[in-house]
Amino acid sequence: MTDTPLLLRETDAGIATLTLNRPQARNSLSQGMLRALLDELDSLAADEGVRVVILAGAGPAFCAGHDLKELRAAGYARAYTEALFADCAQVMQAIVRLPKPVIAQVHGVATAAGCQLVASCDLAVAAEEARFATPGVNIGLFCSTPMVALSRNVGHKAAMQMLLTGDLIDAATALRFGLINEIVPAAALAERTRALALKLASKSPLTLAVGKEAFYRQAELPLAEAYAYTAQVMVTNLEAQDAREGIGAFLDKRDPVWCGR
Repeated sequence: MTDTPLLLRETDAGIATLTLNRPQARNSLSQGMLRALLDELDSLAADEGVRVVILAGAGPAFCAGHDLKELRAAGYARAYTEALFADCAQVMQAIVRLPKPVIAQVHGVATAAGCQLVASCDLAVAAEEARFATPGVNIGLFCSTPMVALSRNVGHKAAMQMLLTGDLIDAATALRFGLINEIVPAAALAERTRALALKLASKSPLTLAVGKEAFYRQAELPLAEAYAYTAQVMVTNLEAQDAREGIGAFLDKRDPVWCGR
């Protein structure tokens, strides 16, 4: 037993950084870690002082996926595994539902559910040495839940390549697949991720929340329904004070002052 927190949170300038803190286990997602993440995401959703979230990992890796030692120690009991994968699904959906952008700051490896975390985030910045994989097929446990996020972020052929081979891909391949947004030297990873977070934090928080929700909802709709839905989103968005302030500031050639309403 240890008093070391599984998840660290630091907030500064409207940016909350959540750091997975099981470095000795490559930040594997134990049930405790998943529940800590879910609690923090719920808290962040209601925190008006936070505009952007960064998800990072302590130690040599971003996240190596589920904790296989914990799975074995639990005897693979069905009640335990059902609860575990339900918790994991809730975390991934909480990231998508969070009304603030979430940026993955990736170093080392992001494998299995760790790769799922990256795919679930809105944006991802990776160090040059970062590696990604969905290697479940290699141990007889297909990465079925990571497949959900992965297949919604990369092309079908790329997703199937990762899922069927289980091979590690490098950062350049992850960028080409569309899993990450950019690659930076490891020494510049935190600085570049923070700069991106600060840029997002300078936008209207209301507009970011509206846009993020609309993006994920329209992606699941047929084309005509997507246009009908997003047209109504824009109509409602135009009624917001921030939209009228932003348009006025653009026309008046001045900086906008956001109120979040």
